[in-house]
Amino acid sequence: MSVAKTVEDLGSELGERIAATDEYQRYAAAKEAVEASEEAQQRISEFESLRAELTTARQTGTADQDLVDEVRQAQHELHSLPEMAEYLAAEEAMQARLDAVNDAISSQLAVDFGGEAGGCCQN
Repeated sequence: MSVAKTVEDLGSELGERIAATDEYQRYAAAKEAVEASEEAQQRISEFESLRAELTTARQTGTADQDLVDEVRQAQHELHSLPEMAEYLAAEEAMQARLDAVNDAISSQLAVDFGGEAGGCCQN
């Protein structure tokens, strides 16, 4: 006698299968490498601090081009790190795979599963 799977069971199986994909494995390894890199963590912190400073400056009307350039330079330096470049590429590949999964699920539904299924009152 076979036991019928619930939607939740199928969701769990889907999660397991996604975790087994090459894209996810690459993403997880790249994320771990960024988290383990002291230099990457330092540059992330510096970039986040500058970005927060820019956000505050924009809100108070004191933002200037020098600060914008400084944020861009910090982002460029961060993204230039080999481990960060790999992370960004792996993240993009993973997102493409998840978009394909979303499309496959959404093709059976009247809504965009990953985009709108959880939202309310979207136009």
